[in-house]
Amino acid sequence: MIQQLLAIFFDVITPVFLLVIIGYIAGPRLGLNARTLSRVAYFLFVPSFIFNVISTARTEASLAIRMLLYIAAVHIGLAVLALIVGLLLKRPSPMISAYVLIAVFGNVGNFGLPLIEFRFGTEAILPATVYFLALVIIAFVIGVYAASWQSGGSWRALLSVLKTPAIVAAFPAMLINWTGFPLPLAITRVTGLLGDAMIPVMLVTLGVTLASNKSLEINFDTIVASSLRLIGGPILAIALVSFFGLTGLERGTGILQSSMPAAVLVSIIAFEHDLMPEFITMTVLFSTIASVITLTILLAIV
Repeated sequence: MIQQLLAIFFDVITPVFLLVIIGYIAGPRLGLNARTLSRVAYFLFVPSFIFNVISTARTEASLAIRMLLYIAAVHIGLAVLALIVGLLLKRPSPMISAYVLIAVFGNVGNFGLPLIEFRFGTEAILPATVYFLALVIIAFVIGVYAASWQSGGSWRALLSVLKTPAIVAAFPAMLINWTGFPLPLAITRVTGLLGDAMIPVMLVTLGVTLASNKSLEINFDTIVASSLRLIGGPILAIALVSFFGLTGLERGTGILQSSMPAAVLVSIIAFEHDLMPEFITMTVLFSTIASVITLTILLAIV
């Protein structure tokens, strides 16, 4: 068991964390600006990746629907859990919004996809990508709504969701997928190149962001928010998976995608909506470090 855990740690977990470390070291030395990198990722790389993947995705309709319903149920449950925990702890509205944002927005792209591929092989990429696409939309809708609610009310929050670049890119991509409309080669190559840059740039950006914040401190709320993500996620995912009749890779990838640390995009959204960015960035860091333990164990079990 110990040998298996060590193999998973060095072969699956370590390569992903090395990119974060590279960003942490290179950021101050090269004068990299975390805000600029974040905005480039938010407005260019992420929507390009989503457009490229959704427009070419292929999977069985009935299975995909069950997977979508399953992952939606897990993350709606996480949002409700985060809301309840925040209310029970009598936290102010911005902190409750931060709880919800962190709980629903796991790092299913630049952590989830490579980790699952390293653990299960290339055949796991399709179900992992289906979950990724669903979670991007679900997390953006719930997360951006939560981030915007405390500063502008429901209508402004809804408008913020609809204007999110990732959501904007998803609709034409789905239309192209359904109609089979052939895109010019130049467009597919541009979106492909931009999309391929998403994972490494966002991991490096996380390192740069962490290096640029010297006054970050771990507190009780950091631990609570991280626990909602790292512990609440897998518990809900395991509890609900049988109800949706998912087995094999669909089961394993769904549980793992629900167990990732808080995403780099959480920090980006926090900056865009001025929602406690330092606290949220600290939670992204803490949950990422803590996930070394939780994901190593979960990868061995699943």
